[in-house]
Amino acid sequence: MGVNLDKPDRWKADVAKSVDMYNDWFLKFAPKAFRETRVETTKAVEHSLDITRHLRDIGPATFRANPTILPTLRMSACPPLAVDRLVGLAGVSDSLVDNLEKKQRLPPRMPAADVDRDLAKIGDIIERMADPDIFVWLARGDEPTEAETHRAATIVADRLCGAVANPIIRNAQEERQLAAIKKWLEARGYTEVPAGARVDFRKMTPGTFSFRLNVQVLAGTTKPVNIPVDAVIMPKAAQAGQLPILVEAKSAGDFTNTNKRRKEEAVKMTQLKAAYGDDVRFELFLCGYFDSGYLGYEAAEGIDWIWEHRIDDLAELGL
Repeated sequence: MGVNLDKPDRWKADVAKSVDMYNDWFLKFAPKAFRETRVETTKAVEHSLDITRHLRDIGPATFRANPTILPTLRMSACPPLAVDRLVGLAGVSDSLVDNLEKKQRLPPRMPAADVDRDLAKIGDIIERMADPDIFVWLARGDEPTEAETHRAATIVADRLCGAVANPIIRNAQEERQLAAIKKWLEARGYTEVPAGARVDFRKMTPGTFSFRLNVQVLAGTTKPVNIPVDAVIMPKAAQAGQLPILVEAKSAGDFTNTNKRRKEEAVKMTQLKAAYGDDVRFELFLCGYFDSGYLGYEAAEGIDWIWEHRIDDLAELGL
């Protein structure tokens, strides 16, 4: 018998309560999370301005010493440049830009001469397109004041944070959800596995839990891959050989994205069952905009869930 997947008569009421809970959190805490991220990003932008001599030295040597600065430089242009637009304008290798953006490194297999050539092209584009209304000292040909540097960094940081606003909010919500699970478990005598401890989820001690633990599954037929699981909990009453309960924390601020992403959990469940059998227990921990279409899809895949606004239902999992 399931906790929620087999009780469609109460889905509608739970959806309404979950939406209310998410909206209440968003109004109270999302602006704070965004502002805190913007403060840290502003500091990073100020550092980028310093190491580029306030956008007057964006050459290969600067990139080589600081491969993380490209997103800041893209947002310093007028108009701000998307990754693909920068690749096209500069006529550079998309592999180079991809490595700088996603891996914060130079492409390891690209010849050094080609790297320097493309880095010089990127620097030329940024210098030509640097926003004159933000970096007012460039037209003057002198050094910026401290206030001008901070103002420019704040504007660029705003652009950077605006481009990733949803992930910022999603990460803050996930942290809050995991904190709620931790509080609930510890109140019932469970102990968290120390951060950084290398633990095989199948060998966890009864009465322990871990966050963001990698679980190995098979991709295709032979290739093993690790999939991150938000919370892994070994019940106190677990018997020898029993698998822990795997919990995925999910939050959403609108109905559209949840229905676009609902197959992700089904794929993960399929991989887990293929690796560990039908006894594997994979549960969702939901807060936000999850409608009956999403819930029905997950239920059909055999995936159950706990609503955060009814967190005490975790007890029904045998915890």
